[in-house]
Amino acid sequence: MGDDIDARYEVPRTAEFIRARAYTRVALQFPDEMLRDAAAVAQALRRELGGGGVKLFVMADTAYNSCCVDEVGASHIDAQCVVHYGHACMSPTSNLPAFFVFGKTPLDTDACGRSLLECSRESDKRILVFYGLEYAHALDDLKAVVAELYKSHSRSVEVQYADVLCSVMSPSSAAEVEHGQSDGSTHSDDLSIQSDVATFVNNCCNVEGSTCKYSLGGLTWSTSIDDNMEDYLLYWIGQDNSAFANIVLTFNKCDIVRYDTVANQPSRDVSHLMKILRRRYYLVEKAKDANIVGILVGTLGVAGYLHIIEQMKDLIKAAGKKSYTLVMGRPNSAKLANFPECEVFVYVSCAQTALLDSKDFLAPVITPFEAVLAFSRGREWTGEYLLDFKDLITTDKPEISSTTEEARFSFIKGGYVEDNCLEDNEEQPETSLALAEVTEKALSIKNQNNDAVLYQGGAKSAIDYLKARSYRGLTGEYEGPAPDSVLTGRTGRAAGYNNEKKEITQ
Repeated sequence: MGDDIDARYEVPRTAEFIRARAYTRVALQFPDEMLRDAAAVAQALRRELGGGGVKLFVMADTAYNSCCVDEVGASHIDAQCVVHYGHACMSPTSNLPAFFVFGKTPLDTDACGRSLLECSRESDKRILVFYGLEYAHALDDLKAVVAELYKSHSRSVEVQYADVLCSVMSPSSAAEVEHGQSDGSTHSDDLSIQSDVATFVNNCCNVEGSTCKYSLGGLTWSTSIDDNMEDYLLYWIGQDNSAFANIVLTFNKCDIVRYDTVANQPSRDVSHLMKILRRRYYLVEKAKDANIVGILVGTLGVAGYLHIIEQMKDLIKAAGKKSYTLVMGRPNSAKLANFPECEVFVYVSCAQTALLDSKDFLAPVITPFEAVLAFSRGREWTGEYLLDFKDLITTDKPEISSTTEEARFSFIKGGYVEDNCLEDNEEQPETSLALAEVTEKALSIKNQNNDAVLYQGGAKSAIDYLKARSYRGLTGEYEGPAPDSVLTGRTGRAAGYNNEKKEITQ
């Protein structure tokens, strides 16, 4: 049992990382499915370290998403680094270094290799192999099997494999990537993430000379600058999970095959993910008609989250809408129901948890990319889809919407509508008709039907929504006459109050 724990959770390699950097307070972050091994892993790691004054803390029930490094929880114990176990989105950290242990899920390399060979026979495209990070340990064996199969069948179709981006992530002011291999594995030994905003612009694809370097979901690969991703057949090894959805939606124009590691057979059915794209387009159109927008903070550790929140605020303000920032941990329908005035929510989180299923929610939840589509006037959806908000960060502020713009056609309301402008927050011009215009506007707002404000999106802010409600909470302020003096109520049981019994006896 001890040897199995050491191998599956890479205990010797983790201990070497802690000793090399002289960490004394280390947080071990486990997802729910691995929590049963947490005590055994901590004990094995403590034995491997041999004491040395290193304190280990086990973290579970993360504040946000288990695939992200929980820097908030680690800061409560003053941890110097976080060892992250299990599936990871590989989002860059803000303050703490992180060491990733992906685990080692078994893979039938022979069956997978034969499946790759069949795909190459059916398609004349080059094959680009992606995989869940938990299968990275078997990549070298898979390469050897595929090379032998192609040689025996005289096949010459090119097969390219994505590499793991890194196993160590350290936030730093200087971006330095060390490509040395610590144990002969397929991933780089260290990666330092630069915290500057410019680092996050177009992070998915960077052009360097004659090659395009891609980075997505913890995987990295390179293509020629003359090639497009549509020229490749994408072959995914792993389950139909959020990491696979990130690949499919980002490269939704590519041919994609998923190898099911449980059934040991390939599948080309990604229709359910294409249905998600159609539904997301509906949510974008619905968000265009919203007046009050809630910004849901879904992470406090992914680098750049403060920049994208400020960018969303500027974008919403420029569109003439009101925004409120909400921090509530993992969102659910009960939490969001406390904010009925918000007609749409923008969820700022890592790429693999950005698609929040909001079917049971009172208001739709969209991603920052969908917010850019909805609140940028005149922008059309070309079919591209970005889940990583780092690809959206920019230093340019959006232009304020003009009151002279033409009406917009709403697919939800089925007619032309005029978007709100920011003239409410601007100073009124000093003209002879200024007082009359302000008075007319105030009267129109006061006479507005409460039902229209509450249910038809007439509220421009949370204050307008609250004023239209009949119940405003427990307050000491009452309109109208003062309440009557206190009266003595009935006494006894409902079957027969005391005064009723007296009446019967009489």
